[in-house]
Amino acid sequence: MALKIIDHGTKEYEQMIKLRDTILRKPLGLGFTQEELDSEKNNLLMGAYEDDQMLGCCMLVEEEPDTVRLRQMAVLNDLQGKGIGKALMQFAENLARDRGYKRITMHARKNALGFYEKMGYKKTGTEFEEITIPHYVMEKEL
Repeated sequence: MALKIIDHGTKEYEQMIKLRDTILRKPLGLGFTQEELDSEKNNLLMGAYEDDQMLGCCMLVEEEPDTVRLRQMAVLNDLQGKGIGKALMQFAENLARDRGYKRITMHARKNALGFYEKMGYKKTGTEFEEITIPHYVMEKEL
């Protein structure tokens, strides 16, 4: 498996949109707006690949000079639990550290709490609803 940074607007970015749409949005009856996708130009986009197939992806968005937010973590359904998400998280954390960030935050879906807790993330508030499903703010010091 190869982990790499993806450039906005490329063929790899199109794969990323398709994967996120399939895993994160379509099951909720949602999609992406062009405005949302355009706003990702300055984000750090990452993908996990086997040959030319994207297995998983995520992105980091700067929130403060020392903090980034993990967003849009997605792994193909039939490959979940096989270490792809863990590898992507470690890659994202290392990239964030290398760029001088001290903390990663996220809005984690309630059904993914166990995964993020195993990765060392802690809940920092109470449950809230986002895109029609329960989430928690989680964070980790790098």
